[in-house]
This record gives sequence, structure tokens and C-alpha cells, in this order.
Amino acid sequence: MAIDDLYTQGVAGGWKLIDASTLSQDAHYEVDVVIVGSGAGGGTAAEILSEAGLSVLIIEEGPLYTSTRFKDMREDRAYAELYQEAAGRSSSDGAISVLQGRSVGGSTTINWTSSFRTPAPTLGYWAARFGLRASGPDDMAPWFAKMEARLGIAPWGAKPNANNETLAKGAAALGWRWEVIPRNVRGCWNLGYCGLGCPTNAKQSMLVTTIPGALAHGAQLIHKARVRQVQLQGDQVTGVVAEALDAEAIQPTGTRLTVSARHTVLAGGALNTPALLLRSRLPDPHELLGRRSCIHPVNLCVARMPEPVNGYHGAPQSIYCDEFQWKHGATGPIGYKLEVAPMQPGLVTTMFSSYAETLRADMAALPYLSSALALLRDGFDEASEGGRVRIDDSGMPILDYDFDDYLFDGFRRAYLSMAELQFAAGAAAVLPAHFDGRWAKSWREARTAIAALPYRKHRLLVATAHLMGGCPMGEDDRICVLDSEGRYRHAANLSVIDGSMFPTSIGANPQLSVYGFAARNATTLAAQLNA
Repeated sequence: MAIDDLYTQGVAGGWKLIDASTLSQDAHYEVDVVIVGSGAGGGTAAEILSEAGLSVLIIEEGPLYTSTRFKDMREDRAYAELYQEAAGRSSSDGAISVLQGRSVGGSTTINWTSSFRTPAPTLGYWAARFGLRASGPDDMAPWFAKMEARLGIAPWGAKPNANNETLAKGAAALGWRWEVIPRNVRGCWNLGYCGLGCPTNAKQSMLVTTIPGALAHGAQLIHKARVRQVQLQGDQVTGVVAEALDAEAIQPTGTRLTVSARHTVLAGGALNTPALLLRSRLPDPHELLGRRSCIHPVNLCVARMPEPVNGYHGAPQSIYCDEFQWKHGATGPIGYKLEVAPMQPGLVTTMFSSYAETLRADMAALPYLSSALALLRDGFDEASEGGRVRIDDSGMPILDYDFDDYLFDGFRRAYLSMAELQFAAGAAAVLPAHFDGRWAKSWREARTAIAALPYRKHRLLVATAHLMGGCPMGEDDRICVLDSEGRYRHAANLSVIDGSMFPTSIGANPQLSVYGFAARNATTLAAQLNA
């Protein structure tokens, strides 16, 4: 059965969509609320604010692509079209690969659907360290429940694929705690290609839920437009200035868009939002913008199993292990969450440091390969305060992120945990994703080899898909640029509703954290604007 294209039907029914690349002259808009970005924060806020009767305009830098575009499930197309810098974004020195969405729906269009409530230790730390008000587990539970219902979030009910089953089997053999991952899906076909855009509209991303919901309530969506500046008059933010981009959403066309709004919401993500505020030169008396940028640094291990895994099919993530996430409390040695990565060929090649014939031999075993990843949580200790977002000469974001002994210790322990788990699950050989890593054929051999690896920047293969911080939220104005409702402290009529509002990393895949806080803060904002 063919999958209906929601947007074709929506436009026929009156949805207001503007492809900025087609504009031939400058344009001006006046609305109650302008929202910059259409991901987890922007999409959620847009639906809530438009449902409250406010006129809403969403501006998205990336293109609008829908399920009809995703049906080929091709990695080369998806990474080029749906990711920041064609999936080539990295930290300033290239030591960390950064996977971040860049299309209508933002990263929710291309993430792997794992959806966790903000862990209680994280919420407790935010209250104690940053004075974040009314944000404990009981305070947030109704907002998480609201978004879980809206987006079909529930523990995955189907059998895990063999890649995830390896994680469960190894953890169970070692007596480690493991659980089933909640996923934001409805009617999922269990294809496994979530990272390339869902071809069946089963993934309940903003692309198919809240953005259509907002458009159905009269919101407007402009895509292929990059917001260059937040406009400030006195102490009042009055709107934004944007530039139209070409058909590939890369180069400016020279057409200028201006938006006047009663309130401005920034939701471009935890690199783009601090960069926009920095190039707009908004007041920042404590120089907080872009600091405490946290990322969940991720390292991986690859296992060669004796039986086929075929990890390129089936839900990408359905099992997790938190045995080491809170072992030492919120502070102390860095904790990490164990999950897996899907085994699509292009993605798997990035897990190896090999090339030429060695890489060919490694990839020949693809059906037998399994993976484990460790999602390290940063920002909870004085030795781990994240990185810093700054801007280059053109105003684009640059992420500086240093490694130190505290983080290296976490990477080492994570390698050991992943290798031990994989051998407990029956692996024939395990390879840490490290430029000096070699296949080990026993847990004893792997333990010795991992301990001997050089722990230096550019030797470990490190990536992240989770970007948080840079505009921390809380009541201590010496360390928080936003108040507890996400309002900017030093300029009126401005809110930040995306991952940059969090004072640390989450300690779990962050999309439900963004949804819950966005729902709470947007609901409060709607009431204030309608008062």
C-alpha cells in the first residue's frame, strides 16, 4: 500500500508553506511568534502556540523532504540531504564527528527513535547546581506523559533484532541491568533505516506530527531560509532577519526575509542557537553564551559474532544497559549508557580505522558484525563542563571540545565494559573503535589490549548525535543565561526552546527531554501571550 504524502494533501487543504529558494524579492512577515528551527523544540512549541490561537511562523534552514523522498533508503542521499554539512560536521579540530539533522523536523527526522524521560539524578543535579525550579520528576511527569501520548512513545513491543539481542544477552550473562527502549513510532515496519528518514511515516517525528499539527492550526512554514540575526531594539527583541537559500539549501540567493513578532523562540539546536545569539550580539554580561556545550561523547566496540546478525535490519535501538550510568551518583567518575548502533554499510565503515584491503576484509564480515556504543554523560563534574560554541568570521558555529584524563578514563572503562559484554554474548572477536585497536579473540586478550591503548585525542574514534547546553537554564544568573521557563534573562520577548537550554547533558537520548520541557515552557508562554 502506498504511503500518502502528508504535505501534498496538506497544501491542497490550505497549509501555508513557502520554499524560500523560489522567492524573487524581499519579503516581510508580521506574526505573534516566530520560531527559528523545526526540530524537537521548535516543532513542539509551534503546535502548542498555534493551538492556543497565536499566529506562528516557523523558519527552517534545511529543506522540506517527506516520505516519498526516503523510500530508496540510501545512505548517500540521506546524509547529503538531511544532515548538517552532509554529515561532515565535526568539532573544531576534527576529533569528534557530529551527526545533526538539517531539514524540516530537524534531528527528529533522522534519529533512531530512542525516547527516555530525563533521568531523576539529572533533574536533581540541575535543581541543586543551577537552581532550576519546578523541574523535578513529579513536576515533569505530566509533560513527559503528554508528549509520550502525542508521539506514540512506548517500550518497543517487537522482538529485538540480533544486534540489540547481543546487548541483552551479554548484559544478562554478566548480571547487568538491561531494559527495553521506548520508541516514538506508530505502525512501525521494523525496517531499521530510521537514520535515513522514515519511508512509511511510522516514526513520529516533528515532520509528521507537530509540524502538520501547527500548519493545520494556521501556522506558516518557511524552509530553505537561514536566520542571520535576532533584532533588538532597546531591551526588546522584535523579530529576526533571514536570508533565502538556493534549491540545495546551501548558498544564499540574495533575497532577504524579515519577521516582526511579539515573541521570538530560538529552536535551532545546541550549536546553531548559541551561534545565532553570538552573531546577533545580544547582551551577555557573564559571557555565558556557547559555554557548557555538552555532547554525550560516544565511543564504540565492534564484535564479530559466530552467527549472522544482519544488524542493518530491524529497529536500530531497542535495548539499553544503565549498569554504569549512575554507579557513582550524578558526580564522580563519568557514567555511560550502553546501546547499539545500526549496521548500515556506510555507517559501519566509520567504526573502523582500516582502509584498502583491510577495510574490505572487515566489511566482508558485515552480516556477522554487531556493535556496542557507550554514551558518556558530560557536564556533571568540575572536570567535565563540556565544550564551547563560538562563531567563525562568517558567523557560523564552531564547537571547541577538549579531552582530559577524566574523559579518557571514561572511554577506557567504556571500552572494557563493551568488550566484556560482547564476549559474554558469545563474540568470536572484538575490536575497539580506536586507530590503534586490533581484533581480540578473548576477553582476557581484549582487556590487556584496551588497557595498553594510547588515550590521546585523534586516536580514539569519537562521535556524537546529542547536542545540549550553550544557553543553560536555571535561576542562578551567574551561570544561567535563561530562567527556569527558558526566557532569555538579558532581553525581553525571547525564549530558547531546544537542547541548548539544558545545563548539562541528559545522560540519555535527549529527544523526550526536549519534548517535555518544550511542552511545559511553550504552554506557559502561550498563557502569558494570551493574558
